[in-house]
Amino acid sequence: MLPAFSYPCRVTAKKRRADGKAQTRRPQQRRTKGQRAAKVAKVLGVLAVVGALLVAGVAVVLYQAISIPTPNSAFQAQTTFVYYGDGKQQLGTYYEDQNRESIPLGEMPQTMQDAVVAAENRTFWTDKGIDPKGILRALFSNASGNSRQGASTITQQYVKILYLTSEQSYQRKIKEAVVSLKIQQQLDKEEVLEGYLNTIYFGRGAYGIQAASKAFFDHDAKDLSLRESAVLATVLNNPTQFDPANGKEARDDLKVRYEYVLDGMAEMGSITTEERDTAVKRLPKFPKVAAQSQFGGQKGHMLALVKSELLARGIASEEEIDGGGLRITTTFDPQVMADVEEAVEEQRPDAGMPGAPGNKDLHIGAATVDTATGELLGFYGGQDYLQSQINWAVAGGMAGSTMKAATDVAAIRDGFSLNDTFEGNSPIDIGGTEFGNQGDTDYGSAVSMITATENSVNTAFVDMVDSMENGPQKVIQAAEDLGIPGNETERWGIPRKSIDFQENAGVTLGTAQVSPINMANAYATLANGGVRNEVHVVKQVVDKNGETLYEAKTRSKETVDPDIAADVTYALQQVVESGSGTEALALARPVAGKTGTATNDDGDVSSSWFVGTTPQVSTAVMFVRGKGREGLDVLRPDGADLWLPTSSDGRSGYFGGNYPAKTWTSIMQLVMEGMEVEEFPEPVYVDGDAPDGSDEYTPPASPTSTPRPTQSPTETGGVPTETPTETPTETPVPTETPVPTETPTTPVPTTPVPTTPVPTTPVPTTPAPTTPPPSPSPTETPTTPAPRAQPRAVAPDFRP
Repeated sequence: MLPAFSYPCRVTAKKRRADGKAQTRRPQQRRTKGQRAAKVAKVLGVLAVVGALLVAGVAVVLYQAISIPTPNSAFQAQTTFVYYGDGKQQLGTYYEDQNRESIPLGEMPQTMQDAVVAAENRTFWTDKGIDPKGILRALFSNASGNSRQGASTITQQYVKILYLTSEQSYQRKIKEAVVSLKIQQQLDKEEVLEGYLNTIYFGRGAYGIQAASKAFFDHDAKDLSLRESAVLATVLNNPTQFDPANGKEARDDLKVRYEYVLDGMAEMGSITTEERDTAVKRLPKFPKVAAQSQFGGQKGHMLALVKSELLARGIASEEEIDGGGLRITTTFDPQVMADVEEAVEEQRPDAGMPGAPGNKDLHIGAATVDTATGELLGFYGGQDYLQSQINWAVAGGMAGSTMKAATDVAAIRDGFSLNDTFEGNSPIDIGGTEFGNQGDTDYGSAVSMITATENSVNTAFVDMVDSMENGPQKVIQAAEDLGIPGNETERWGIPRKSIDFQENAGVTLGTAQVSPINMANAYATLANGGVRNEVHVVKQVVDKNGETLYEAKTRSKETVDPDIAADVTYALQQVVESGSGTEALALARPVAGKTGTATNDDGDVSSSWFVGTTPQVSTAVMFVRGKGREGLDVLRPDGADLWLPTSSDGRSGYFGGNYPAKTWTSIMQLVMEGMEVEEFPEPVYVDGDAPDGSDEYTPPASPTSTPRPTQSPTETGGVPTETPTETPTETPVPTETPVPTETPTTPVPTTPVPTTPVPTTPVPTTPAPTTPPPSPSPTETPTTPAPRAQPRAVAPDFRP
């Protein structure tokens, strides 16, 4: 029997296949760049839609939240009135005639409307009041750190002016856009354009097209030509840059944009190519006198001084002055203003000679101050304000020997008396500089202070200063105490600083440039017993509600001892009684005065003064020519000197004792008519402890070898530069009172202050002329300085 074997069985399991055809899995395909981009675009599109919805939502919220504001107060402005000292007679206004003289669109030439649209907003008639592309472009530029761009349509500009501010912020721009959209819904395009052209600023103090047309072309807006319209459309873009009155550069800039405006008008079909080609050839003519008549004569100078003081003292802002409805009472007396001008014109050397050479180049500055209050009662600033904005009563010139009054004050303070004596021989050498009297006249080695003052002995005064420790500084301090500001800006004075006070012995000879207003106030301090008042032109300011904003009061201070004031006043009386100022005797009243004269490098008299005071009124008169340094003497066509008339003793010429003294006397005869005759106090003869041996001058052991110069000291700045414009420039003068751009503060007419400047100053800005020599007689003796070891110590050739 066979053995049993067991064999393993292999069982193979088979998977059951599902019913149907077998499925085959393909590998996943990668997306192309185009597909990915499409997906990103899809996502971005969704985000854009969401963002747009959000922006739209925000826009709706802002549109609902931002309402049209109340118009700015500037558009509800009231004219500011300026009055003479009585508070009743009107002197002028700020922005009266330029206060948006609104006219209907129908009175605005079509050329004007088209020019403004071409210049400022060529899509004006079709846009919705805003320029989205411009806004985005401006936002991108601003975000990139570039200069800010406005992107404003005419509607937006109108909204900004009428309702908003000029603040450079995104918030303001958003508000501007929203309000513009709302305005667009309420007003049609013609109403927007009419409002815009009646409110926009064109420069020269002119707001609105009617005022601008009168300011630039001296006629109504309805009569504007194509050329004139294109100019005004150009100017409103930047009144300072494009006003042709602001000089050659401004005129060149005007021409470039003027052509751009005309090109735009042609492209828009507003004018034909032929009209464009004809107009672009030249600018229109600008009238020589294109300013408000209220600024004619001396009124422009008056309004400029008033505005300048209001701003300097912080009494009112530009906005308040130019449209706050203020009532301003000044110190000016209309009769005194008229008297001063009448006397100046009557005594002019070339009076009655219309064709006299140098007639328009001769400048006379005069000022009359109330000794008890410091009020500027009247002045004469020179030419008509519309011809020249330099006010020579402010610009001033080198004071010459009129500064010797301050030296007397300093010397008596230092212990000297009227009877102390000083070196009167000529020449003398001080610190390496030679000083001499006119004609080298000798007055002896012991000239009293009274005699030195009476005859204006230069050597005695230089010796006087040299005899005091820190003498020059003491003279400067005395001048400031009297009312003459120093080189640094002070809190008082018109202007508030002088130019070129030098700390050397020559300071007594008047090397500093001082204004007639401040010099008149300085002598007023002596007449007022040593009590200095701050000279001023504003008495009171009342707001539109009748509330007093400002009232001039206690701004006085005893700065000079009354006894010293009495002694110096006595010495100055001798100048009139028997010295270089005898022309003033014709006033037939007690007068304390001083003459002053200086020469330029050519030896010509370049400025001359007479300053004198009675107990009630102080007046200063100054003569200069050209820019303040040219020689005063001019020849007539026949070759004769233009030196008419001569003084009572037969002398002639531009020295302090002649023309200035004659003019001063004429002014005071008119101003003081009817006033009581008052006397000055008697001299006290104050006598202190003078420096040891200081009243004895010891001449050099051997003759000095230093040559004596015949020229005046180096002329250092401060002289107003006369570059008159056809119309006052925009400056700090009342809006209507342009500020002198010839210099001098100031201004054009943006709101002229009547600069002021200044020359500058001038101001003038807001200037500095020299002081002329006196008569050939020994009364006033000029100095003949020689170069000094110290450069600034050289004094001009002064005559008393």
